[in-house]
Amino acid sequence: IVCLVMYLFAEFDDAANLLAANPDATTISIDEPVETPKNQHSRLKEPGREEDDELLGTDDSDKTELLAGQKKSAPFWTFEYYQTFFDVDTYQVLDRIKGSVFPVPGKNFVRLYIRSNPDLYGPFWICATLVFTIAVSGNLSNFFIHLGKPTYHYVPEFRKVSIAATTIYAYAWLVPLALWGFLMWRNSKVMNIVSYSFLEIVCVYGYSLFIYIPTAILWIIPQKVVRWVLVVFSLCLSGSVLVMTFWPAVRDDNRRVALATVGTILLLHALLALGCLAYFFDAPELDFLAPVIPAHNGTTVTTKSQ
Repeated sequence: IVCLVMYLFAEFDDAANLLAANPDATTISIDEPVETPKNQHSRLKEPGREEDDELLGTDDSDKTELLAGQKKSAPFWTFEYYQTFFDVDTYQVLDRIKGSVFPVPGKNFVRLYIRSNPDLYGPFWICATLVFTIAVSGNLSNFFIHLGKPTYHYVPEFRKVSIAATTIYAYAWLVPLALWGFLMWRNSKVMNIVSYSFLEIVCVYGYSLFIYIPTAILWIIPQKVVRWVLVVFSLCLSGSVLVMTFWPAVRDDNRRVALATVGTILLLHALLALGCLAYFFDAPELDFLAPVIPAHNGTTVTTKSQ
């Protein structure tokens, strides 16, 4: 033990002599990990790595720009400004579609799916798909209704595409615009009202229309009972998404105003579904004149087929 103590004192004496000879020397503790200086770490990088980081942007650079307030949004007349509205991947769109088809009771669709990244990609293509689905299904339904009648000649009604496009896109944009303006007006009067952005409201309405795409395909079945069951089922699903989303925004308002707002939202949603069903699928059958059949007494007889 005496020898060990003498050895340790000799080691400390040598270290003290080295520090006295070179005061700027760096000492390393056994318990502390060795840290590589930043300058040395930067030298270990690949030659072209620093340039790539500057072009692509790293997490540190993004945080620095956000903290410094250097990130600026692009002007509205540039393509980059509208590109942010379509910055969404396939998994997010599918997740939002599933959320609109299978609404969770007590869950807000905006807070659960939309608020992190509202988009226009899903609503735009859902409306476009719905337009062509309704137009094509309406033509097929008319064809199957009159199939087998000798006096019926099928002619595709392409004007139904433009009518369906005007109806669907007007509903998906004008109704959210009116609702957004109403919520902003009520928010100035009642402080507790939840405020949604116009983009969030458009996103909710766009995704809520997805259920009508398979419904319009099944509307080809020429049975009124089946069609009414389908339209009621679709209204319950899509209407519940709208109610669970916008009821928290107006429930702190006057009771009558809140109920009238939610009732108007459901009424307009129902009018869209019933109007499309009545115009594109339940159009009245036209009377077709059969060929003129000459009678034996010299007179002509014209028959009418329903």
